[in-house]
Amino acid sequence: MAWMHKRNLTVLNEFILIGITDLPELQAPLFGLFLIVYMVSVVGNLGLIILTKVDSRLQTPMYFFLRYLAFTDLGYSTAVGPKLLVDLAVDDHAISYSWCAAQVTVFGVFIISELFILSAMAYDCYVAICNPLLYPVIMSQRLCQALVAILYLYSVFLSLLTIIKSLTSSFCGYNVIRHFYCDTQPLISLLCSDTLEIKLIILIFSAFNLVSSLLIVLVSYTLILVAILKMNSAEGRFKSISTCGSHLTVIVIFYGTLFFMYVMPKSSDSFDTDKMASLFYTLVIPMLNPMIYSLRNKEVKNALLRTWRMCAIILLKIHCRIC
Repeated sequence: MAWMHKRNLTVLNEFILIGITDLPELQAPLFGLFLIVYMVSVVGNLGLIILTKVDSRLQTPMYFFLRYLAFTDLGYSTAVGPKLLVDLAVDDHAISYSWCAAQVTVFGVFIISELFILSAMAYDCYVAICNPLLYPVIMSQRLCQALVAILYLYSVFLSLLTIIKSLTSSFCGYNVIRHFYCDTQPLISLLCSDTLEIKLIILIFSAFNLVSSLLIVLVSYTLILVAILKMNSAEGRFKSISTCGSHLTVIVIFYGTLFFMYVMPKSSDSFDTDKMASLFYTLVIPMLNPMIYSLRNKEVKNALLRTWRMCAIILLKIHCRIC
């Protein structure tokens, strides 16, 4: 690639991202596609955040967690999306040292948060179905706020620990990152110093995050399934399934993508496969989540209709006053 050879690879004041493709004829179509995906993601997630904040009927723990899920999706897609679009638009794959560190940190904070927010939502579904009478007591506003605060503090701590350990180590001078964004693993591969400690930290915490969050999800849904099977009413079963349907769909897509990336055996073309999987969970999943919750959730759809009607009435009043 010509752009690689134009830069001095011995000066590490910047890194070079290898990007999605080095074929010029694909850059314009990919820019258009990812711009649409990112804009839909921003509008959808911002819409969910605003809707769950202003609509009085959506002031429940489930929608409280949904608001922070939308905020998290918006956070890690924004950490990656704009830089990817710039790279495709102007063919400039350089990213400064400080921006690379910021991208790794922000992306890590939000992707770790996503795991535990999904787990908290699974626990919320369990309490709503298995202990409906105690639901307002167990899932109090204070508990929900404390859970979100703890998981974000934990995510920030872990991300800062990882990036500080990585960027305080010595680099060899080669600064080409084999990815379309600054990620921890490609960054570590550029280090000259002993990477055993940082790799162990990443391995231990990644395994803990994935296993613990998935365990909460599996236990919650196992207990939910048992409770549903014990119900005598078909209507009660349908209502219980519909309560968790959207969340279960998001869980399957998100964990399925992670499973495909980190568990499936590597092949000779695994680098391109990993890039496609990374694109899916950094840009496509944040776009899909608001759609899933909007299309499959009757309360969200009703809230959207009420909001549209209210906006239409306000615009009509403004038009009448002007006229």
